[in-house]
Amino acid sequence: MAKLLYQGHGSFRLTSNDGVVIFVDPYIGTGYDVPADIILVTHQHDDHNQVGLITQKPDCTVISNFEALEGGGHNSFTVKGIGIEAVEAGYNKNHSPEDAVGYIVTVDGLKLYFSGDTSKTPQMSTFADKKLDYAFLCADGFYNMGLEEAAECAALIGARYNVPVHLKPGELFDRELAEKFISPNRLIIEAGEEPVLQ
Repeated sequence: MAKLLYQGHGSFRLTSNDGVVIFVDPYIGTGYDVPADIILVTHQHDDHNQVGLITQKPDCTVISNFEALEGGGHNSFTVKGIGIEAVEAGYNKNHSPEDAVGYIVTVDGLKLYFSGDTSKTPQMSTFADKKLDYAFLCADGFYNMGLEEAAECAALIGARYNVPVHLKPGELFDRELAEKFISPNRLIIEAGEEPVLQ
């Protein structure tokens, strides 16, 4: 099954069972030495778009909010057997839905939602039908929605596991804040951990 390295803040490295390596919102932490097949960038703020940190394979595909929103809609992609669906993000004073996206990544039969930087979006009301396995929800309460709104989104989305991330700007992770995220299917992943996804 796929493995997910939570690098900290909003940065992730996902590795499929077949060895396809996907980075999401590179910025912080370690683990950038593994060459990438796919790089996903939700928006152009400096703490989400440090693509230069990553060694890219010759055929690496980089998808940013520009490609995701090209043509005026939210686009979908399939790269090396990995499904990538851009979804709404933003809806707060710091992030516009015209400039930001989240991604639903389908890998090894699992559906993972990476929220990027956002508050609650209208599209989230449709996510329960997608039967998501993991939802990685920003919850800093400063640039984005806070813990309470993130919990509301978790209830709306209905993923098997809800993971609080992007908790304290400038830091990898904050366990105390993560413990305050109230969701019946909460999963806390510490920065630097690399669980096998199930």
